[in-house]
Amino acid sequence: MARKKSGGATPAFAHLVREEVAFTERSYEHDPRAGSYGLEAAEALGVEPARVLKTLLADVDGELCVGIVPVDAQLDLKALASALGAKKAGMADAARAERATGYVVGGISPLGQKKRHRTVLDASALAWDTVLVSAGRRGLEAELAPADLVRLTEAVVQSIAAR
Repeated sequence: MARKKSGGATPAFAHLVREEVAFTERSYEHDPRAGSYGLEAAEALGVEPARVLKTLLADVDGELCVGIVPVDAQLDLKALASALGAKKAGMADAARAERATGYVVGGISPLGQKKRHRTVLDASALAWDTVLVSAGRRGLEAELAPADLVRLTEAVVQSIAAR
């Protein structure tokens, strides 16, 4: 996997280029009728759903935080709160998540957000040589090493996925 400057520049790709991280831009034609953005990405790109990660924002004791889990799993809110040393977590309102990240739902990237949020990455991501995360819009993914994702987001790695 080589570092590749993106033709579809997004803050996520700009972050990867600025940090000199090896990545591959992966894109597909997004179908607005798709029921699940993440599963659509996995199918369109021919990738195991467990390698494609979704970025979810949660309200954790009053603070917006990020949970990153495989697209074929759900975010375990109790596990997320525990990983961050908090008592309670609930999903953030979509409009609030969009304002806080600068991205639209279905295209929220853990990279290049307006403001850095405390982040937890599901431990299952470390089983793969590379994982895919949204690159900032629907139909656009960044493929990178999970270790680079951890470093760039300063993520805590913990089991936070429920299947």
